[in-house]
Amino acid sequence: MSEKLLKVEHLYQYFPAGGFGKNKKYVQAVDDVSFYVKKGETLGLVGESGCGKTTTGRSLLRLYEPTKGRIVYDGKVLFDSGDVPMMDEDSNDILENGEPKFGKKTAVDMKPYRREMQIVFQDPYASLDPRMTVGDIVGEAIDIHHLASSKEERYQKIQRLLECVGLNSEHANRYPHEFSGGQRQRVGIARALAVDPKFIVCDEPISALDVSIQAQVVNMFEDLQAEMGLTYLFIAHDLSVVKHISNRIGVMYLGRLVELADSYELIFNSLHPYTKSLISAIPIADPKIARANKRIVLKGDVPSPLNPPSGCRFRTRCPYATEQCAAEVPKWREVSKGHFAACHNLEKVN
Repeated sequence: MSEKLLKVEHLYQYFPAGGFGKNKKYVQAVDDVSFYVKKGETLGLVGESGCGKTTTGRSLLRLYEPTKGRIVYDGKVLFDSGDVPMMDEDSNDILENGEPKFGKKTAVDMKPYRREMQIVFQDPYASLDPRMTVGDIVGEAIDIHHLASSKEERYQKIQRLLECVGLNSEHANRYPHEFSGGQRQRVGIARALAVDPKFIVCDEPISALDVSIQAQVVNMFEDLQAEMGLTYLFIAHDLSVVKHISNRIGVMYLGRLVELADSYELIFNSLHPYTKSLISAIPIADPKIARANKRIVLKGDVPSPLNPPSGCRFRTRCPYATEQCAAEVPKWREVSKGHFAACHNLEKVN
């Protein structure tokens, strides 16, 4: 499991938000994010709503065309803006006269890679076409990529996929509105599996489900991974779920990665003050342990990605912030083997 299947280098994703010329504004949704995913592993990505998790997942699949950066899948360059910046370069430096500046983009046709890279969307109600039967929803990808030579083979594949996610062949003739939320999400997973992918972006696949159903879906993801050798980028805001399913976990805040480590290491030896705050918010069933645990409550609100703070983006809510935090972007560095963090005051925090 050492081979890197996906590498994301200095990924930027800016969205225009009105204005003209030098006054043109951009939502800085993802800002200088770098990570890799090994074959067969699950990389968890967590953070508050609006921190850029989903945008990162969609950008690396090029459902959103990235503003800047480099995406390499299985040794093949899918996107390259041609002028990747240094890690400690301030995000504002990529704006020139109000416009993002980049070199000559290299972007390949993604259709051949759609078979290997799939996504399970967050909302099982909005991601399925209400006018199509479940059989047609799952079979659409089979038709587009010509994966069945006959109607009989197509029907058998759809049956097999539905059974794989805990549904049965009778469900193929029903419409999405006839299913519960958990069943709809299973349909979405079956659709992603229809093309025999290697890599799946799981975009908060359980956040819209009842707690009683969440465990079933998470266990199904794990079973499918063991059976089919899948690789996941698992995006969620619930650290208790992510630590269960992930080999490594990355923490995002306002468009930037602030910490990345092995799952156990991150939970029990976190370094960044934001990560510590997230972990302190994980509910604990034992009341004695829960009372003994000190909850770290952050003050203030998350700044706007339209006009993020200079230097460290977390500094406006950080109890350890100094003048250096406002003046300099913290470097993304490996503090210990496989444990990365971006903070000026790690020694003070820990």
